[in-house]
Parts: sequence; structure tokens; C-alpha cells
Amino acid sequence: MGDIARQIQDLGGYINAYTWYDRTAFWVDIPSTGTHKAISILADAMMNSTIPEEEYAKEQEVIRREFAMGSDDPDRANWQLIARTVFSQSPYCHPIIGHLDIYNQLERKDVLEYYKKRYVPNNLTFVVVGDIDATQVREQLTSFFQIFPRRALEPVTYPVEPPQAGRRFIAEEFPTELSRVGFSWRTAGLTDSDTPTLDVLATILGVGSSSVLNRELRERQRLVHSIASHVYTWRDSGIFGIVAVCNSDKRKQVESSILSIVEGVRSKEVGEQELRKAKMAFLSSELQNLMDTHGRAAQLGSSWLTAHNPSFNYDYLNAAQRVTASSVRTVARKYLRSDTLSVTELNPIGTARAEANAEIVPKPLQRSVRKFTLVNGLRVLISEDKRLPLAIAIAAFRGGVLLENAQYNGISPLLASTLLKGTKTRSAWEISNEVESLGGTIDSNSGDNFITVSVEMMSPYLKNGLIVLSDVIEHAKFPEQEVELEKSTQIAAIQSSDDQITFAARNLARRALFGSHPYGMPPLGTEKTVSNLTAVDLRRFKEEVLVAHSGVLAIFGDIKAEL
Repeated sequence: MGDIARQIQDLGGYINAYTWYDRTAFWVDIPSTGTHKAISILADAMMNSTIPEEEYAKEQEVIRREFAMGSDDPDRANWQLIARTVFSQSPYCHPIIGHLDIYNQLERKDVLEYYKKRYVPNNLTFVVVGDIDATQVREQLTSFFQIFPRRALEPVTYPVEPPQAGRRFIAEEFPTELSRVGFSWRTAGLTDSDTPTLDVLATILGVGSSSVLNRELRERQRLVHSIASHVYTWRDSGIFGIVAVCNSDKRKQVESSILSIVEGVRSKEVGEQELRKAKMAFLSSELQNLMDTHGRAAQLGSSWLTAHNPSFNYDYLNAAQRVTASSVRTVARKYLRSDTLSVTELNPIGTARAEANAEIVPKPLQRSVRKFTLVNGLRVLISEDKRLPLAIAIAAFRGGVLLENAQYNGISPLLASTLLKGTKTRSAWEISNEVESLGGTIDSNSGDNFITVSVEMMSPYLKNGLIVLSDVIEHAKFPEQEVELEKSTQIAAIQSSDDQITFAARNLARRALFGSHPYGMPPLGTEKTVSNLTAVDLRRFKEEVLVAHSGVLAIFGDIKAEL
């Protein structure tokens, strides 16, 4: 706005702009003698902007500096933490300024395209307030905009925020000396009949030095440096919030005290004197916004954009004055619920709580593990966990690429995938059906230095699972047809990994790091080595690696250790 700003300044005025969640506003404050010229300049800028290259580049850097300033501001960071905790799908979860990585991808042509789509007469509200001749202003605007026809305006659609089903807690760290604790609840939109009552409730709780929260937490308990409550509302949703700034070691006390006070306004009606004071304070604050023409224009424009009612702000103030102690308690019980609460903490670096929610995160389970070795050399680990009627048994053996050579590279994953394809007494279907019919699962796997076979069962049927597990380890048959099928699957996986840069790079790195050591070979083998493997090779390799003295059997769950 370089030249435009100079023209406005020459008239004794000031021009600026801002973006909010649901609007972009351009405004001019100017002596009434410059009204006609200011309207002409502003209207021309709205409809005939060329977005010059030089100005675009200049403003790009201005906004990047705003990004940088915002990243250093703990209060702004705290608000963003609150917004993305309360909202997960709605656009309100994103910062108004946007995201720097996306912003850096924008080009002038993108901005021009957006401008041409959205800056059309039927998407514009033009507000003029002050010492003016309304008829002349209307004629001037009509004359200017008559050459700009109504344009098709693509509707804006965005995800609907799903209902919150449970308390949320998020703690983050920030280079600041103090913690900022936030309590937030999602509420109704601006035009909902509950919203004026919520505004009065917020005033009772945390607006002014004599508010309930300030008296209790700052003056009496000395827990916080500052505390306030607020209501942010948009057309379709809102946030009722409480934010406290405190020393990091006071966070839990602060949270406990806030919850206690919130529960108080939910359980009993506020006093009439408290209510009367809050309504007067709210009315006074809103009236102060109307003391100058700038404030009146802003309120008028907002009323029209959000409610399509230029008198909405006055109707809202009247509704707030009709709020009763009973209605305050009703909305507190309706919205300020524990199951829809979002608690946030922005803490000094190094002090953020590790737990996501102390109420639902269980303490680490203290368990003992019984260890012993069978006569055949198999090591056994057993541990009891009675929380659920489940048990898992895993037999692990030394294996994997560590025990392969160049000729048999890839034999370990092929062995793992064919172990469950049949034994001397069970077919592949019978193995899986016998386990699954009892609500269990059976699996086999391989890695760089191990091969495993495991069963997970309802604990009463663990013995049945162990019988099948033992049969697979001791008597796997490796049918020729199944081996060929699994070979083709493994070769396809090799081909797929060769097409993926991450896997290709990993295999090159292994070769460079480990050279001729087995770890230098690809874990899946190569197409050539796998295609040459046979059922005979698999039976021989199984006899070499699935042996008791190189294995460990771990059994954990709802069992008796003497099992």
C-alpha cells in the first residue's frame, strides 16, 4: 500500500488492514473533509489492485518478520497451543497468519488468483461511519461499483469439528521464564442465545482485579502472577477460556484451584451483587469500544458479517443485561464440563510434565520375571500380569542375516514366512484354525539377528497355543508349493524396495559400513539368491538355527509363574 498510504496520509488519515479467522478488513481513519477521496482510494484498491511485483516482494518480507516476532511471543504461542488443542479439524486450529512453510511456497500468481476469486462486490461489506452525508456516500459507492457485476462466488467449505469425547491435556515447552496454564471449553457460536450468558460468566470469573479468580488465586493464595477468563466466539463456534501465568512449580496447585472454582459456579448460583457488577462491567467495556468512529464502524461491520443484522451488537448487549443467576449456573453446567475440558501448559524449557494426563496414564507396572533353563538348554522367562485374561509366548532364536552367507542371503525371512505352512501332523489351515478358533493368533518373523515364532491366546487356552507353537518349531515341513509361493512374494518385496530410495540407500549404507560381514547383505536377500533357495535348504537351515540352546522362550500374561 505504499502509494495508497501516502495519499491517505496527505489527507491527514491513516490506513491499515488485518486478517481475522473469518474476514480480512481494510480500514481508514480520516478527517471528514477527506471522506470522498478516502472512499475512492479504498474502493479502487479493493477492485482494481494489480499487486505489483515490487510491493509483493516487500510485503512478503514484512510478513516473514511477523512470523519471526510471533515465534518469540509466549502469549501468541500459548493461544496457538489452546486453539489446536480445542480444535482438531476446524480451521480455528490453525494460526491466523498461517504456517511459514506453506507461506514460503506462495507466489504472486497464487495471490492474484485468490484476489480475483474472493474480492468481488458480492463478497464485500463497505462500512462508513462519522460526520458524513449518508446520501452522498451511497451515491458515490453506487456509482463506483455499478461497473463491477456480481460474480459467481465459490462457497467456502471446511471440516465440521467433531464433538469432544473426553478431557484433553497437552504440555509444551517454550523459551520463557513462566508457565501459562490454560483451561478451555468449546462453546456455541456468536448468535447462540447462550453466548451472552457465557460472556457474563467469564466477566464474573476472571475480568478485573475484583473477579473471583483474581481474588482467590492471585490475591489470597498468591499462586499466579496474572489470571483472566475470556470468551472468543465466531459464527459457528467459540471458546470459553481461563489462562493463568504462574511459576512452573505452582502449576498443579493452580489447576486444582481453578477446577474448584469452576465447580463452584456449576454447583450453586452466583450472588446477585456479583452478577450485577459483572453485567455492568461487561456493558461498560463494550460501550468503550463505541467511543470513536473506528470502534463503531468495526462493531457495525462485525454485526453484519456474523449475524447479517447491523443492530446485532446492541441486541447482544441487551441480552447480556437480561442474564440471571440461574441462567449463569445453567450454562456453566452445560459447557464447563470435565469431559469437554482442554487443559494446556506452556512451560519453561525443561519443566514440562511428561505425562499427557495424570488421570488416565497408568503408573509403570512393576513386574518380576522368573528365569530358568531347561535341560535341553532352552532359556525360559515367565512373568505374571493379571490385568487382562491374555497371555503371549514368544520363542526367539539366533538367526537372521547374521547367520547367512552370500549364497543363502534371504533365507531367514523365507524361513519365517514358511514355518507356518504345515507340519507333519497339521496343514497350514489347521495351524491357523486351531489357534484362531480359541481367540488367538500365531505369527513368525525374522530380523538381522533373530527368528521368532509367537502365539497370543486367551490365558485359559495358552497350553493349546504352546502345543501348536512347539509343533511348528520342531516339525515344520516346508511344502514345495508353499515355498515357491513365498519365494515369489519375497522377490516382489525385493523389487519394491529397490524402487524406494530409502530402502536402496539403507542397503548401500549397510554394504559401505559392514563390507563382507553378514550385516552388509540386504535383509531380504537378492532376487538371485532367493530364487535359488529350495525347501531342502530351508529344512537344513531350520535344523541349524531353531535349536534349544540358542533360543529363549518368553511367556508373559495372566499365568501362574510355576507353569
